[in-house]
Amino acid sequence: MDVPIGGWIALGVVVVIVLWAIATFNRMIVLRNRINNAWSQVDVQLRRRYDLIPNLVETVKGYAAHERQTFEEVTKARQAGIDARTVQDQAQAENMITSALRRLFAVAEAYPQLRATENFMQLQEELAGTEGKIAYARQFYNDSVLTYHNLIQAIPARIIAGMGGFRMREYFEIEEPEARGPVQVQF
Repeated sequence: MDVPIGGWIALGVVVVIVLWAIATFNRMIVLRNRINNAWSQVDVQLRRRYDLIPNLVETVKGYAAHERQTFEEVTKARQAGIDARTVQDQAQAENMITSALRRLFAVAEAYPQLRATENFMQLQEELAGTEGKIAYARQFYNDSVLTYHNLIQAIPARIIAGMGGFRMREYFEIEEPEARGPVQVQF
């Protein structure tokens, strides 16, 4: 029994479509896992930041005990970050932490002897290094989300994404007022 050439062509097209669908589905799995891994890296750096904050507060508290409200704001913001469960909640908590830490460093500016202590300088350097790592991890996470979104929204992969339950993910955006506002120039 001979199979006509049209049958072989149809079979070939079906095989190619099935292979494409499998490859697309697997790519979506890889990208979703990359996003989860990237978020874990962000979380590691945020936890490191949270661990540094109490030491920093205690160091400043020894010099500026009367700044109780500032210390409470930093502690409250830190706890909000630890308790955050979604990307959006985490971003809001990070905005609170950044604002509270700015106020804490403003308090420290009023105490030159504090700024000169080795412990404070070391904590400040560690925090600055951690901030850089958080920024890098956040950028990697957001880039991974972008790649994933590009794949699951593009046709025909969108069909596979819909059948596979692949959903949009949130970007991790932290409000950075100095980056969005006008540049201040002073002479």
